[in-house]
Amino acid sequence: MSHDHSHEPGPVADASVRTAKPTDAPAVGVVQSAVWTQAYAGRVPDDVVALFEAPAFAKAWRQSLENPPEGVHRLLVARAGEQVVGFAAIGPSQDADAGPARGEVTAIGVHPGARRLGHGSRLLNACVDTLRGAGADDVAIWVLADDEATRAFLADSGLGPDGAWRDRVVSPDGSTLREVRLVASLATDDPE
Repeated sequence: MSHDHSHEPGPVADASVRTAKPTDAPAVGVVQSAVWTQAYAGRVPDDVVALFEAPAFAKAWRQSLENPPEGVHRLLVARAGEQVVGFAAIGPSQDADAGPARGEVTAIGVHPGARRLGHGSRLLNACVDTLRGAGADDVAIWVLADDEATRAFLADSGLGPDGAWRDRVVSPDGSTLREVRLVASLATDDPE
């Protein structure tokens, strides 16, 4: 008698999100390097992609964690067991047209090998909870205009385009990539 024991992937046991510590910086650097290399390959020159090295990202995150900026700036990490598999950075919005109570997810990413297991959703929920707890009324995130997968994930989470866009310089030769801003209200008593 034969049995098919194949299973669909289920929830990850011991998956969590917490505020990052300086000792998480190397792991965050590895995740950011993998995420950015995948996201920007073919979109920016290869010599720029070659600069996405984990040690450089780790050094910047360690400095930021050891000497955090003023206000509500946080680096959150998603973990599977003890392994960091994702990260998100939040802070107040730096956009000129933002109100004083707008928070921003300045970076979010899950290692390509750990996607579709709920880590991105847990990270985004933790970002929203942290920003709401700090008094933010809404949240914004800038994403590549042609990154359909990320845009779909964020749309499923309630973020939508507000019409704002920018061209970000991504290489020494002045090449740019178009980004669009997605926003969502953080009001808990929204009648919608």
